[in-house]
Amino acid sequence: MPADSSSQMCSYPVMAFGLDRSKDPKIPQLFKHLMSLPPMDKNRSMSGNCNSETNQMEKFLSQTFGFQNIPGRYIVQGVKAFRLAQSLRSMDPKMIIQFPSKTATESFAMSVQEILDCQQSYNVYADKTIKGMNEEFLQRALQGQSKYGEEAFRMKFVIRISKCPILMEFDARIIHRVPQEEWPHRIKLVSVTGVDFAGRIHDLGDIHTYVTNWQDIYEIDRNSGLPLVYNGRDFRRRANGPRGKLNTDRLQNDLMRMARLRLRACDYEEVQVVVETGIGLGVFAGTAIGIDETVRALSAFAIRKVLEEDGPTYRNIQAVVFALPIFGGSYRNDKRRDTYQAFVDEFNGSNYQGCIPVLVADQDMHRLTVAIARMGFNVSELNPADSHGVFGEYWQNRGPAVEEKLALTTMGLLIQHHLINSYVLDPSHYLFI
Repeated sequence: MPADSSSQMCSYPVMAFGLDRSKDPKIPQLFKHLMSLPPMDKNRSMSGNCNSETNQMEKFLSQTFGFQNIPGRYIVQGVKAFRLAQSLRSMDPKMIIQFPSKTATESFAMSVQEILDCQQSYNVYADKTIKGMNEEFLQRALQGQSKYGEEAFRMKFVIRISKCPILMEFDARIIHRVPQEEWPHRIKLVSVTGVDFAGRIHDLGDIHTYVTNWQDIYEIDRNSGLPLVYNGRDFRRRANGPRGKLNTDRLQNDLMRMARLRLRACDYEEVQVVVETGIGLGVFAGTAIGIDETVRALSAFAIRKVLEEDGPTYRNIQAVVFALPIFGGSYRNDKRRDTYQAFVDEFNGSNYQGCIPVLVADQDMHRLTVAIARMGFNVSELNPADSHGVFGEYWQNRGPAVEEKLALTTMGLLIQHHLINSYVLDPSHYLFI
């Protein structure tokens, strides 16, 4: 039975499901601790554009590693290329790196060797049954060279995972850490692409595959028969065009396939508690064409179903926590229409029967992940990545997207970016499952 703690012992909305089926007595204790955390601060700097945090990361990389952008060069459109004058491998392994700086009042400290170990932990898990999924494709895709359409679509079935310390929560306050502390080594960052219905050329495959009436929705190029592209990227809706119609069976099946792959990868990586967030469930869920509620509901259904079906086979996963912050949102019949509500409704309405306990929380995923790691669990955190395959993507654009925020609040750039970590393009770190 679900346990709604939002009005009982918790200061923020949260619900637990299947907790009575936990095989580990530590999981109920963990959930109780997570429910006692202070609410997420949704009004600080990380709630919008991140100018100061971007400047802070650029300054840190520049002062520590000689970071420089390469004038006139881009990884993909709008994403600046860069180089480091000093690589981690050229530095003394015992040297202590402090973020944001050596002189900061509060700093997160790590040795060079710790960061090198995180880099070496990088692995890619790819669905071997997907046509065209091979080492050559992954090497191209993970440096931003995937082609729009089919290749971009393929990235949904690619999981990138590594150890990755968290430097600050989404309130932008630095987490104080000294090198002797072990909790950062228990955190793994899972970078994965979700569905994308924002109407952009690189993710044309999503529109083609899942939206059955796309030709009626968007202005069409008479020569190519494809949606017209404006500003080099965006599709434009027809005036008074219809709402989108989804191939719900195909979308549901693919969402389950995606969830199954990333949970299996986490299990292989000995993750005990999986922290998930909504992948492609904000603007990318297709709000502009009226399909977002259905996409959110199908996403919740997919992972609930996978947990029920695959849960008994996991060797390491003991719990799943969904960090789904509530930011205003719209209402219908006095009921919120946001991702948190979609997941609560799915796990509640289906009478969740899985053996893996689930927590759905209106909370900062960094706060949850750090708290779980401090409690001694191996924990993963989800990074909703872009189909270009480049970690952090537009992190220098001061943008508000979650992927960019993760680049500014974790060690991810040093660990999962192909221009810094050579293991990203090393096929010996690619596993096809």
